[in-house]
Amino acid sequence: MEPPNAPAVLQRLVAATNTHDLDALVACFSPDYVNETPVHPDRNFRGREQVRANWAQIFAAVPDVETTVHDWALNGESLWVEMEQRGTRPDGQPLALRGVNIFGIGDDRIRSIRFYMEPVQHDGTDIDAAVQSHVGARSAAS
Repeated sequence: MEPPNAPAVLQRLVAATNTHDLDALVACFSPDYVNETPVHPDRNFRGREQVRANWAQIFAAVPDVETTVHDWALNGESLWVEMEQRGTRPDGQPLALRGVNIFGIGDDRIRSIRFYMEPVQHDGTDIDAAVQSHVGARSAAS
């Protein structure tokens, strides 16, 4: 379902993703599109042909992939979108990604993104253990 009242390019992006229309999805991006993934900088790329390659692989591997927009905000040409992608991987395991992406938009296309989607983890790690792991500390009780 397209997010109501969202910019047209976001509505088209969600519709193309959810109907698995690769050409319509790629048309949402400008030819000189720039993808930055700040948490994984080796994944950065330029050009919408890589968008095509990525999504062709996703549509083939996850035939039920669907995107949901939870919220969005527009500030000039910066479109902040909280979103989720769900589906079923070829091994039968669920695919679940969530995050906030910051799109640079112009001329009714996506010119750039700062991509912050990550796999959803249910590994039993609570917040205390997660903080300790991130900072390399031991618990105060240890």
